[in-house]
Amino acid sequence: MKHYYSLNDYYKNKYGKKVYKLSINGGMTCPNRDGTIDTRGCIFCSRGGSGEFSTPSCISISEQIDLAKEKVKSKTKDNLYVAYFQPYSNTYASIEYLENIYTEAINKDEIIELSIATRPDCINDDVIKLLSRLNKIKPITVELGLQSIHKKTAEYIRRGYELNTYVEIVKRLHQVNINVVTHVIIGLPYETKEMMLETVKYVGKVTDGIKLQLLHVLKDTDLAKEYYDNKFKVLSLEEYTDIICNAIEYIPKNVVVHRITGDGDKKLLIAPMWSGDKKKVLNYINKELNNRNVIQGSKL
Repeated sequence: MKHYYSLNDYYKNKYGKKVYKLSINGGMTCPNRDGTIDTRGCIFCSRGGSGEFSTPSCISISEQIDLAKEKVKSKTKDNLYVAYFQPYSNTYASIEYLENIYTEAINKDEIIELSIATRPDCINDDVIKLLSRLNKIKPITVELGLQSIHKKTAEYIRRGYELNTYVEIVKRLHQVNINVVTHVIIGLPYETKEMMLETVKYVGKVTDGIKLQLLHVLKDTDLAKEYYDNKFKVLSLEEYTDIICNAIEYIPKNVVVHRITGDGDKKLLIAPMWSGDKKKVLNYINKELNNRNVIQGSKL
C-alpha cells in the first residue's frame, strides 16, 4: 500500500525512470549570516548551511555535477538528475551570477530539472523573471525554508521574515508556473504536537511539495547551547513517528511528500542520536504507517 505520494513516485510518474538529486554548492551565504538581518544564522543551522553533503563551491558547477554523479553511479543507469542548489540561500546573489550558475547546470544534458533552496525574503522581481525564463527551458522547483507558521517559533529560531512574506512569494512563483516545496521542521522547541500539525495543515493548502524534517541538534549551533542547558527535549523515535503518521493524513493527496525524515551529519549530530540510523528510522516509520493504515489526505 502506498501511504503517501513520495518524490520517488512523482519522478517515476513523470519520467518513467529513477531520478537522483545532486547537491550543488552555489557559493552563496544568507542575510541571516552576513549581517543584513543577523550574523548568527538560524538557531539550528550548521556552519555549512545545511549543505554538509554537497561539493565544494570552489570548483565549477559542471565539475560539481560530475563529482556528484560519480557518488551515485552504482545506483543508477538511467542518467537522469536534478541539480539541487542546497547550502544557504541560493537566490541571494546578483542576477548575473545566478543566471550564470543556473544556466551552466541547466545546459547539462543529464540535468532534467533544477531545484533551488532559498528563503522567500531572498526572492525579488528580477529573480522571479529569471526563474520564469529558465522554467521554460527545463522545470524549476523552488524550496523554501519555512519550518513553522507560528510567530513565536519564528522569532525563537531567528528566521528573520514574517509568514506573509512566504505566502506572497509562493503566490508569485505559482503565477509563473514554478513549483514550490516547503521545508517544515518537526520537533522545534516549545512547540506542541498540535502546533506542528497546524503548520503541516497550513502548508499543505498552498505548496506543491513538503519536506518533513526532524529537528537535529548539531554541534557549534546556538540550539546546541540551549540543549545542553536543558531548555528543551528532543523527540523520541516513537513521538516523531506518531507526529509523522498524523501529518501525512493532513497533507492533500496531490502534494508530493519529498521527505519524512532527514540526515544529520554524524560528525556534527548531538541529538537525537537515534536519527543517525536512517534505515532503522524509515523501517520503523513504515511499519507504523502499515499498522495504522495511514493514507495521505484521509483526514481532510
